[in-house]
Amino acid sequence: MSGGTSRSGLNKRIVVASTLGTVVEYYDFTLYATSSALVFNKIFFPSFDPFVGLLASFSTFFVGYCARPLGGILFGHFGDRTGRKTMLMLTMLIMGLGTFAIGLIPDYNTIGIAAPILLVVLRALQGIGIGGEYGGGVLMTIEHSAERSRGLAGSLVHIGVPAGFLLPIFLLGLLSGLSEEAFLSWGWRVPFLLSLLLVAVGLYIRSSVEESPDFEAQRQAQMEKKKTALPSSEVLRHHWREVLLAIGAKIAESGLFNIYAVFLISYAVTRLGMARQQALDVVLIACLVECFTLPFFGWLSDRIGRPLVYVSGAIFQAMLAVVFFQIADWNGVLGLGLAAAAGIGLGHGSMYGAQAAFFAGLFPTRIRYSGLSLIQQVGPILGGGLSPLIGAALLARGGGDPTQVTVYMIGIATFSAACAIALAVLSTQRARAVDPATVSG
Repeated sequence: MSGGTSRSGLNKRIVVASTLGTVVEYYDFTLYATSSALVFNKIFFPSFDPFVGLLASFSTFFVGYCARPLGGILFGHFGDRTGRKTMLMLTMLIMGLGTFAIGLIPDYNTIGIAAPILLVVLRALQGIGIGGEYGGGVLMTIEHSAERSRGLAGSLVHIGVPAGFLLPIFLLGLLSGLSEEAFLSWGWRVPFLLSLLLVAVGLYIRSSVEESPDFEAQRQAQMEKKKTALPSSEVLRHHWREVLLAIGAKIAESGLFNIYAVFLISYAVTRLGMARQQALDVVLIACLVECFTLPFFGWLSDRIGRPLVYVSGAIFQAMLAVVFFQIADWNGVLGLGLAAAAGIGLGHGSMYGAQAAFFAGLFPTRIRYSGLSLIQQVGPILGGGLSPLIGAALLARGGGDPTQVTVYMIGIATFSAACAIALAVLSTQRARAVDPATVSG
């Protein structure tokens, strides 16, 4: 990879800047996810049956995932053509303003059907922003790091995801101490409005980041020849097998995380009768655990191989699914906490810790932003975007028995493991063939 072998380890300043920026992005996205499980079904869909309202709320959550590929294609194109840094600034601004505006939407009883329509529009805006943010944030860090440290570097940026979960869940937990009426009237809005402050911090941090050295080297090389007109089209023409397999490998990582972090909150409140605060605390602690396990698995992937760590995480989650709800149902908060910590900290942590460097290594520098963005934004539509909705539907179909949800979890974990194995085999074959189209940089 261009420039990777000449660098010594990690660029700590770039890692910190990218990680903090990702925290801001996922604060916005996670706040919506948690609110969709606790609030939106009551204030934007109050005329529906509680279960139908929950499904409608999770459907708006899914809309954001559908908008992510558009952001990935749009910002991936300009990120590969003009640079990573400017795209990072724009995506943060789009994401933050969308979140702030959600906090200002009047409820259904005030403006009627316009309320859920506005919610869907702003949710789509959020999706476009995060669709473009991921590829740039990860690549800035990986491309500033030596090849031998890129697994660790990518995993450190990924800490922004569980850390981004921590802050909104913590704030919603504090506000959940309000009366039900106050919380539904104005309390839930406070974290959304506070996002404007986080955007200002994030923009300041990212303004000090230097452009990726891999991109700069590629830009100099391309000054003497024609640039790739449409990076995404080159990805789909020459690397479509990598894209399809990586999307399949991504489904379980994204889907099972939202089972643990989004669906589990609703399950604990509605099925187990736990207080909202208890359910939020459980997910908060599990996300805190992952902040420590992610760099470990990233480091491990640099030592024993990124595909091996990734596949092992998927297989672990398939086995965990067999007993996941038994553990969650056992001994109240303790059981729920153990299930969430195992799922998020170990299962998701192992896959996500190895993922950034694993997937980024599939593409040359000139199309890497576009390729990585396509994978990261299409995969979650089939995984994280649908999993809370599917989980709620299967739970209702089973009359509250989570057996069908378990089968779903095992199915996607096994499928993603198979895709990751095939992806590793394909990558090895490409490397042995020494195909110039796949040589990074």
